[in-house]
Amino acid sequence: MNTRPLIVASIAVMAAMLVFAFLTHNRLPEGAQLPIHWNAAGEADDWAPALIALLLPVGMLAFTTALFAILPSLEPLQKKLEASAPVLRAVWGGMILLSLVLAAIIGLPAWGVALSINALVLGMGFLLLLVGNALPKSRPGFFVGIRTPWAITDTDNWIATHRLGGKLMMAAGALNILAAVLQVQAEALAIILVASIAMATVIPVAYSWWFWRSRKAA
Repeated sequence: MNTRPLIVASIAVMAAMLVFAFLTHNRLPEGAQLPIHWNAAGEADDWAPALIALLLPVGMLAFTTALFAILPSLEPLQKKLEASAPVLRAVWGGMILLSLVLAAIIGLPAWGVALSINALVLGMGFLLLLVGNALPKSRPGFFVGIRTPWAITDTDNWIATHRLGGKLMMAAGALNILAAVLQVQAEALAIILVASIAMATVIPVAYSWWFWRSRKAA
């Protein structure tokens, strides 16, 4: 699997975010603090020194880039890894997008532009859409996909589980995007985000077990 294009893209985005972080920091008064966490009501409930807060998205993307760059070399099922590459690329691309959104939420208020937590939910929605669209294309592996023991050891189980998981994840993404665009109340938005992600992850795991159980009983 060729990860070089995404590594280059990640480095370029991190460089841009570094420039943004230091330019933004220079606009702020000495000792200023910026939010780094928000509660279910969408209100900031944790703060950090401005430069640390502004560099947080850069650190998040750096960790993601290092992790995803290393994972392909650790995969024992190398022959099947290329088939799952779209999933890895979708998650990686989505994390780049989320890092940019988080950097904007933290830093843009210093430039007179305030973004609500809806922007982060919108980014999560697009991430879920990207991953959901890619999931059915994946094949059994230990690091990419919905890795239940029943799916890893049975290609038919893997395919069925990921087809269902892909549909549920895309539905969850569309629901979050719609809720963010309609500017649903923050508390309800948090519930929608958590419930939709739980639906898209727990149901496929249960289905994978049921698929294995039903074939074993047949």
